[in-house]
Amino acid sequence: MDESRAPASGMSDTSGRRAASPWKHIDPAIAWAFGCIVLVLLVGSLYSSSFLSPEYLQQQHKVASFLGIIATGTMIVILLGQIDLSVPWVVAVGGMMSTAAAGWGPLGDVLAIPVGVACGVALGLVSGVGVAFLRIPSMVVTLAVNAVAQGLMVVHTGGFSPQDASSPAMRFLATGRSVLGMPNALLVWIVVGIAVVFLLTRTTFGRIVYAIGNRERAAYLSGARTRLVVMAAFALAGGLSAFGGVLLAGYASKAAQAMGDPYLLPAIAAVVLGGTSILGGRGSYPGTVAGVILITLLQSILSVMQIEEFGRHVIYGVVIIAMLLIYGRGPRHSE
Repeated sequence: MDESRAPASGMSDTSGRRAASPWKHIDPAIAWAFGCIVLVLLVGSLYSSSFLSPEYLQQQHKVASFLGIIATGTMIVILLGQIDLSVPWVVAVGGMMSTAAAGWGPLGDVLAIPVGVACGVALGLVSGVGVAFLRIPSMVVTLAVNAVAQGLMVVHTGGFSPQDASSPAMRFLATGRSVLGMPNALLVWIVVGIAVVFLLTRTTFGRIVYAIGNRERAAYLSGARTRLVVMAAFALAGGLSAFGGVLLAGYASKAAQAMGDPYLLPAIAAVVLGGTSILGGRGSYPGTVAGVILITLLQSILSVMQIEEFGRHVIYGVVIIAMLLIYGRGPRHSE
């Protein structure tokens, strides 16, 4: 199997010869993403002298953390060769239900974050069951789950903006600072990233995820419990999206019905920009990190340039199409 398609560490070739250069093993997509990050920083510095200041960059890392956590779940689903279009309202459900739980009093302060994440996991499970057991295309079932989540939240709020406030713990995680003055949101993203890298590279679950993305039937015939893995992957993605919503609600001190709308296309674009094949089976988390940082900086510079929202969506769409043409046309399977 191509080492770029599986979470395997580098192995010596059969002839015993030493690799000519470690640079040959760098994923071109990741290299391009980091190169674009440098370019965006340079261009941004032409528009604003504060673009390269430590304070500004630290703020951008905090903002990137919310997208990074959401994009982590998106990456896991895309590695399967699937797509999750329920992100907008799963994010909103996480934020709205966590703030609703925070209104339960002292007990609510403890349960706010778990309740929000659990609601996202439940919605992800519904999508996972539809894809894995009912064999409904993921695009269809996740759109349906997104619509159901939207309807449930409209019923929950009566159609009005939520009046609940976030808990102290939510605000601490989203806006506070602890270790070396680093934003807590960034530390949370780092912890989530380390856990997901371990999950994808050091566990049977991760190996099966890559195998399903390469060829699901072959993974099934090899004895892998592919349906359970697909269901678990969608549940994990739902939980991460909802957790992103929890942090966003803590950042704003309250939830909003449309709070997840700006995150669907950027999350997919960040994953694809980082070299994860939208056809599944190939990708690495460092690439997603690079994609998230690039998208965040791109959003920032587009705001500075006063590009309208529709223009940003056009740019995200072009990016996804371009990366699909560049990195999605190669062979998906290798022996």
